[in-house]
Amino acid sequence: MIHSALINVMVKAARRAGRSLKRDFGEIENLQVSLKGPANFVSRADKRAEEMLYEDLSKARPGYGFLGEEGGTREGADKTHRWIVDPLDGTTNFLHGIPHFAISIGLEREGTMIAGVIYNPANEELYIAERGKGAFLNDTRLRVANRRELHDCVIGCGLPHLGRGDFAQNQREMAAIQPKVAGLRRFGTASLDLGAVAAGRFDGFWERNLSPWDIAAGIVMIREAGGTVGDINGGDVLKTGDIVCGNETIHAELARILKPLT
Repeated sequence: MIHSALINVMVKAARRAGRSLKRDFGEIENLQVSLKGPANFVSRADKRAEEMLYEDLSKARPGYGFLGEEGGTREGADKTHRWIVDPLDGTTNFLHGIPHFAISIGLEREGTMIAGVIYNPANEELYIAERGKGAFLNDTRLRVANRRELHDCVIGCGLPHLGRGDFAQNQREMAAIQPKVAGLRRFGTASLDLGAVAAGRFDGFWERNLSPWDIAAGIVMIREAGGTVGDINGGDVLKTGDIVCGNETIHAELARILKPLT
C-alpha cells in the first residue's frame, strides 16, 4: 500500500539496519558455545545498527534531533523534531538466540509522537503508524481488542531482573492483577508488546521504568489503533517510563489497580 514519504523514510532505515541485525543474529548460535560468549558481539551489533539508523534518518531529514539508546542525545538544528530510536529492543532475547527482538523508531514533533515504526527482522513483522492515518501490521489495519472485562483478557507485562527494577513493587502488582485476568505474558521486548496491544493480540500492557526509546513508537501505534496509552499516575509517560495501555476500559481498569501500588 502507499505510505507517506515520512513513513517510507522510516521503513527504509529500519529494513537496512534490520538486514544487519539479521546477519548478526545468524552468528549467535555459533557464539553460544564459545567460552567468552556472544555478549560483546551483540553490543557491537547494537551500536552498528544505531549508526546505520542515524545515518539514514539524518540524511533524509537533516537537522532533526536524535535520541538513541546507544549514542544518547544528538542535537539538531531543528528543535521541533526528534527521532527516538532503539536499534535493538530485546537485547537479551537476541543474545540468547530467541527471534523476538525489534528496531523501534519514533518521531516526536513539539513533544507529541507523530509516527512510529517497529520492525522484527527475524519474522519480517513490520508495524507502522502515523498520526491521523492509522496503524498497520504488514499492511493490515490494526484495532485494539474490544474486550471489556479483565477476566477475559491476556495482559502483557514487564518483570524486574538482576540489576533493574523494584522486585517488591512488582510482586505487589502481580498479586493484584494476576488473579483478575485470563493470562499474563512477558516476552521481553517492550516495543513488540505495545505492537501486540495495537494488533489486539494483548488486551493490555503495563511496565515501569522503561526508557523513551522503548515506548516512543508504540505510543503512536496504540493511539492510532484506537487504544489509550499513558503514564500509570497520569504524568508524561516518555519521562516516567511507567506505561499502561489497552482499550479505554482496560487501560482505566489497569491504571485503577496499579496507581495505589506506586
